[in-house]
Amino acid sequence: MTIREQLELREREYLSPFASLSEHSRGRDVPEAPCDIRPVYQRDRDRILHSKSFRRLKDKTQVFLSPRGDHYRTRLTHVLEVSQNARTIAKALRLNEDLVEAIALGHDLGHTPFGHAGERMLNELCEGGFVHNVQSVRIVERLEKDGRGLNLTWEVRDGILNHKTSGRPSTLEGKIVRLSDKIAYINHDIDDAIRAHVLSEEDIPADLRDILGHSTRERLNTLIHDMIINSQDQNDIRMSDEVHAAMDELRRFMFQHVYTAPAAKGEEDRARDLLERLFIYYMEHIEEISPTYFHMYEAGEPKDRVICDYIAGMTDQYAVAKYNEIFVPKQWQIY
Repeated sequence: MTIREQLELREREYLSPFASLSEHSRGRDVPEAPCDIRPVYQRDRDRILHSKSFRRLKDKTQVFLSPRGDHYRTRLTHVLEVSQNARTIAKALRLNEDLVEAIALGHDLGHTPFGHAGERMLNELCEGGFVHNVQSVRIVERLEKDGRGLNLTWEVRDGILNHKTSGRPSTLEGKIVRLSDKIAYINHDIDDAIRAHVLSEEDIPADLRDILGHSTRERLNTLIHDMIINSQDQNDIRMSDEVHAAMDELRRFMFQHVYTAPAAKGEEDRARDLLERLFIYYMEHIEEISPTYFHMYEAGEPKDRVICDYIAGMTDQYAVAKYNEIFVPKQWQIY
């Protein structure tokens, strides 16, 4: 019996009857010989972790554009916090931690430079539209490894596609990530907003703090415990009505007081203009994009889609560097 088979046996013996067992995966689009050590979801997690798209998340905006300070979240630290919250919940419910972690680490691979401002700009420019969860799936299926993709299992791709609030994941593990994403960004964005002096703890409505907690630590504790308690021995992932309503109200509060505040969005128009000018330039000079993407265009992919793929994959710093290279006279550039 291989190590992988021993681990699959352990899953059968220990995990909840509602868990997604590795040996019952719907599989990959391109069949592969199984690994002798790792079950399929662990293998997917490793592929995501070692991908170029994952590494680029370290230099992509979460909320605050060009923050002054080393302690603000980036898109990479966000996915790590989502992963940790989700694994805590999955372990308590005896669900598949490997599947949860793979979905969590891969769910934001498709995010653009400059956060949601960049996403909205590319959505306006690309004829077929642009949304980051669909782009995340496109990355793992089509763009990574020079167009070969990562060939992930169906369950991981389903969780990535359906991680947004409106999504309907097919597995309990995907449902955990969907809620863990919201739990993570609401709370770490509060923490960053307080650090940026956009708001204070006392600005959060008192009734929400009384239900969820009076600090980031207390709120995370409340939300994670509530999910675990209400999902035990259930074929669903749930929160209590009171806590879920309070979380949704806190999310609305953040949209009103942080996500649209000048400190978070003061540079957004410039970022949008930068990406728009890059898009227009590359539409006229597509031969200057990365060879990997140019080959996709030569193979018949629509020009605007390929250019969106290229720009979406940029980090904040790389997008600025390309803008300077193309539009700013060299004698005016600051090195």
